[in-house]
Amino acid sequence: MLDHALNPAALPTIFGRDDLQAVEWAVSPGLVDYPAALELMEARAAAIAEGRAPELVWLLEHPPLYTAGISAKPADLLTPDRFPVHQTARGGQFTYHGPGQRVAYVMLDLTRRQRDVRAFVRALETWVIEALVTFGLEGEVRPDRVGVWVRREGREDKIAAIGVKLRRWVSFHGISLNVEPDLEHFAGIVPCGVTEHGVTSLVDQGRPVTMDEADAALKLSFVRVFGAVVEVGCPLSQLR
Repeated sequence: MLDHALNPAALPTIFGRDDLQAVEWAVSPGLVDYPAALELMEARAAAIAEGRAPELVWLLEHPPLYTAGISAKPADLLTPDRFPVHQTARGGQFTYHGPGQRVAYVMLDLTRRQRDVRAFVRALETWVIEALVTFGLEGEVRPDRVGVWVRREGREDKIAAIGVKLRRWVSFHGISLNVEPDLEHFAGIVPCGVTEHGVTSLVDQGRPVTMDEADAALKLSFVRVFGAVVEVGCPLSQLR
C-alpha cells in the first residue's frame, strides 16, 4: 500500500496545476543515440527555463549502454569494455539503458509547479507505481534505495530507475521502466550501487506487455499526477 505521501490524489494540486500549458508528449521510434538525446535535453531545458518552449516528456529506447551519475563509483563498472559508458550530470550511480527498456526524459519547470525536489521525486515514483497497477503489479519505494521495486519470492527486484538533474529549476533526465530488456546486460554494472537486490522487468514478472501498452499506461498515470499532455512529433528534428 502507498502511504499518504505517495497518494497520487494529493499530487495534482502540486504538480498538475490547472493553469499550466499541456506538457508535450513525444515518442521516438527506433533506437536513439545517447549523445543526441543529451544534446536535445540540454537545449530543451534551457529553452523551457527561458520561456521559449513548453515542457516535454520524451519517450525513447537507447542502444545498449551504461550511464554514470554523479555518485558513480568506478568499482561498480564491472565490465567496462562491454558497452559504451557515458558520464552524466544526473543524480545516482551506474544505470543500464537498452532495447526493451522505456526511457522517459522529463523536462518540467518546477518554478511554475513547485520548487520542492523531494515532492518532485515522489511524484515521479508515483507516476511509475500507478502505471504498474495497470498490469497488476504493486511497485514500492524504499527510503534507502532509489527507484521502484517489486517483491517476489522473498526478495525485491528493481523494475524502474529514477535519476534527474535540475538546472534553473527545470528537470531533465528522468525514469527508465524495464519492459522487456535483456536483464543479463545489467550484470556489467552494480545497478545504482545496490548489490543485495536484483533487476526485473514487466515480462520477467509474467506480464507480456508491449512497449505501446507500457506507453499508454505511463501516459495515463502521468496525466493523473502531473496534468494534461499533448502529443507531438519526435523532437530530434529540432537538432537537424
